[in-house]
Amino acid sequence: MPSISVIIPTYNRIKTLPRAIESVLVQTHPADELIIVDDGSTDGTATWIGKHYPQIKLIKQQNCGVSTARNRGIEVAGGEWIALLDSDDEWLPEKLAKQLALLVSEPELKLVHSDEIWIRNGVRINQMKKHTKKGGWIFQDCLPLCAISPSAVMIHRSIFDDVGRFDESLPACEDYDLWLRITSRYPALYCDEPLIQKYGGHEDQLSRKYWGMDRFRIKALVSILEADELDEGDYAAALEMMLGKAKVVLSGAIKRNNDDVIATYEALIARWR
Repeated sequence: MPSISVIIPTYNRIKTLPRAIESVLVQTHPADELIIVDDGSTDGTATWIGKHYPQIKLIKQQNCGVSTARNRGIEVAGGEWIALLDSDDEWLPEKLAKQLALLVSEPELKLVHSDEIWIRNGVRINQMKKHTKKGGWIFQDCLPLCAISPSAVMIHRSIFDDVGRFDESLPACEDYDLWLRITSRYPALYCDEPLIQKYGGHEDQLSRKYWGMDRFRIKALVSILEADELDEGDYAAALEMMLGKAKVVLSGAIKRNNDDVIATYEALIARWR
């Protein structure tokens, strides 16, 4: 069977990290290694891991953000496949087994993801239609918002050699950026059942830390447009999405009389029209 490395980046999440770790350790198909990248936590995470899970590979670094932490884990991972798990999420016990079974049936595919259960403030919530997950050539489905959950994905390491890793210049939406680069070149395999539980509502989520998350999606869209590697249809769809998002940000800046943001997005829109 192919080897699997699991990477959990964490920053001051000693309250939720045990749940994530245990969900990896109880997998019906065990991972070959579990790597935790402590991104400069100040809550005693590293000491706690050393005491309770000495068998886990622990990497400590200064606080540089989730992209740097994931990239560091990918760099040292020995597995053929990379499975990501956020430290506030949880895998269901058959996550790896069911994804591997799908990969055996479709050996030419190099990325598999799944549906997910959403829990916010301790209550299960229904996803909106726009969050529906898909398989196949899903680049255009990834344009409006992040269509793949990092915790639900398993990626062949050769993909990172081809498209690169997470963009460390993005403070948020770094997963959106990576999915665009991957799905523009590779089809996705999809497991149409929830294999993870995704938790939300807590104060340290990136979506609460930064205003105007579409600013970062716009940057990712500009990057992939400038790469000039999309086919005609994907390029047109990406351009339309980027301009649409830029106009929304511009409209908000005009309402708030934010002259710097107005100038930036007026220039961006003029450039790409």
